Amino acid sequence: MSQLARRLGLFDATMIVMGGIIGSGIFINPYIVARQLRTPALILSAWAVGGVVALTGGFIWAELAARRPLLGGQYAYLREAFHPSVAFIYGWTLLVVIQTGGMAAVAVTFARYFLDVTHLEVADGIIAILVLAFLTLINCLGVRAGSMAQNVLMSMKIAAIAGIVICGIVFARGPHAVATAGLPPPRSWDLLKAAGAALTPIAFSYGGWQTSSFMSAELRDPRRDLTRGLLIGVLGVVILYLSMNFVYIRVLGPGGLGATMTPASTAMQIAIGSRGANITAIIIAVSTLGFLSQGMLTAPRVYFAMAEDGLFFRSVAFVSKRTQVPVVAISLQGFLAIIIALSGRYEQILNYVISSDFIFFGLTASTLFVFRRRARTDQKVGYLVPGHPWTTGLFIAACALIVIGTVSSHPKESLVGWMILASGIPVYLYWRHLGQRVKT
Repeated sequence: MSQLARRLGLFDATMIVMGGIIGSGIFINPYIVARQLRTPALILSAWAVGGVVALTGGFIWAELAARRPLLGGQYAYLREAFHPSVAFIYGWTLLVVIQTGGMAAVAVTFARYFLDVTHLEVADGIIAILVLAFLTLINCLGVRAGSMAQNVLMSMKIAAIAGIVICGIVFARGPHAVATAGLPPPRSWDLLKAAGAALTPIAFSYGGWQTSSFMSAELRDPRRDLTRGLLIGVLGVVILYLSMNFVYIRVLGPGGLGATMTPASTAMQIAIGSRGANITAIIIAVSTLGFLSQGMLTAPRVYFAMAEDGLFFRSVAFVSKRTQVPVVAISLQGFLAIIIALSGRYEQILNYVISSDFIFFGLTASTLFVFRRRARTDQKVGYLVPGHPWTTGLFIAACALIVIGTVSSHPKESLVGWMILASGIPVYLYWRHLGQRVKT
């Protein structure tokens, strides 16, 4: 069984949830939405709908955490509801591309903004490697050290986003009226297509809260703290995202928002002048660093759980007696992220896994139907998803629509992503066969 230390509480869980969602997307992606929908009402409504989907996912994961407060979170839900092979393929895809590719891309993004601020004459790849190595070391020192770093960075992110909102409201001259129509919206079928195209980057911007479930074995009271942390954290991010988009529209207008690929920087420049670009670069650098910290803290617990199940290298289940964290799993995550960052292929890799990621979202949500069917009528869960089965079904349908939309717009990349996912099948069969040989 796990030897991990239960040292984290509600505040830690909430910061982990929020840190897993807020990266660099909210500072960049809103221009894509504005180009599709073009009116303040539609833009804000789309972000609100995305927030409702994310909050529904938070409700579902909260009940799953209450029913199954197990090591590995989402990995364990898939294993317990379906089959170890399904859970392994998820963990394999997470390790090979989803988490490592994402961390490599975010590390390089951090490096670029860091160099914009410091003007150091260093390759961005070197900075990316150094920050990944540093965060790996911090998390190997103990879950309390990793969580403390995450808490500090997340608190800085919240303060920074609040600062942008305040500057946009107080200092912007000649603000645009958020309630006006703006450019004519697309109509009928075109509007539906535009809404679908806009919701895809919104869904990705809201993603990440599920990784908090990986930390179940290190929360003092996972049933209470993870459940509450998911709901508080997701709701907090929805409020922050809507506030940011309100300010973007107020300062830039829907047309101006759609015309710039750097809405946060442009809005800050208009609000407070030339200093705005540098301040925004610092904010985005801090935000991406916090996102990296959260990824390094959470994902290795899945690889640890895989090893505990006998489906991965046994050494990955090693726990340091001094720090009580899975140092090999953490080091493996950091090493692979560094390799992908050096390869320069992280952006291409990310395109491969978008559809696969939402397949696992839908599958994990569907485990709730399995667990409820198996549950004893006298079992006290402590939390139930409001509106189930309708809300759970709508979340699964939303995941399916995102997968369909991604496949239709990026068919080649989606096919490669599914091939990577399928590559986990022979690997699983190998580890299962090896485990059976060891037992005999």
